[in-house]
Amino acid sequence: MKRFFRIVCIVLSLACFAQATVSGQARINTKKLKIADLPTRTTKVVLGSGDMMDSALRDEVAARWRISPYEFCTAEEYKALKEDSNYYFLLIARSDEKEYRGIRTLTLMKGGKPKADDPQKRPVEVASLPVSASGFPSGREIVFLPALLDILQDYVTRAMRSDGAGYTGFDIYASQVRKTGIKRIFFSEDDLVPDMDEAFKRQYFDEDMVIMSEEEADKAFQDATYNTLVSYVVAPFDPQNGSWCYKMLIDAGTHELLYYKHHRISARNWAGFLPKDIKVIFAKR
Repeated sequence: MKRFFRIVCIVLSLACFAQATVSGQARINTKKLKIADLPTRTTKVVLGSGDMMDSALRDEVAARWRISPYEFCTAEEYKALKEDSNYYFLLIARSDEKEYRGIRTLTLMKGGKPKADDPQKRPVEVASLPVSASGFPSGREIVFLPALLDILQDYVTRAMRSDGAGYTGFDIYASQVRKTGIKRIFFSEDDLVPDMDEAFKRQYFDEDMVIMSEEEADKAFQDATYNTLVSYVVAPFDPQNGSWCYKMLIDAGTHELLYYKHHRISARNWAGFLPKDIKVIFAKR
């Protein structure tokens, strides 16, 4: 009987140990814990694209990067170091993933080897925020880059505190629409779908929700106009059926992201703010 009791105790102990090990492994594998070392690791800012974004990224990172130590590096250095889990990498990336096909993203990655036995040594995509169409810069990405860097850092800070934020991505900002009601909103006319008719515009736009030229909207943003949101849309230059379009309203003064939505482009839902987006925003006035 004693022998049987000892065997039962051993089996139960092994089962508890196995459960604790699995539980510990699960905790180690969460995104929150994988990126917990970001504030103490060096972020390599990858330059070398050869366009205006290089100098803009260098200047804006120097002015506003605050969540980790950083150094600038070339594309060649990035290739040599990207499997080193001691580094994070910030870069303007062209993605082959369906979600981001045809656009460039501001991406923060943790280095690592994809097939490493230790989960902590594998690469992690911390965040990817749409920036512009691939290969066809409009110039607006330079205007909005300071805000996009601040938004990325705000999101990463949230992801370090919460796995919910880490796995939800920038969709966590969708609920911020409730704050838009006390703001003026400037829409670049090019950020609205082309088939938005005049009757609809008269009903939903007024002195506090204004349609203006792209130049006027961008100037308002550059001037950090008080209590004002400005529209920013990212979509492929030559979108195909099923391509993604990303729509944002960003506070010109604080760089808060107060509206973030995306939809698949189709013949019925082209690139830009759709009537249903405007209705949701208008409902908060």
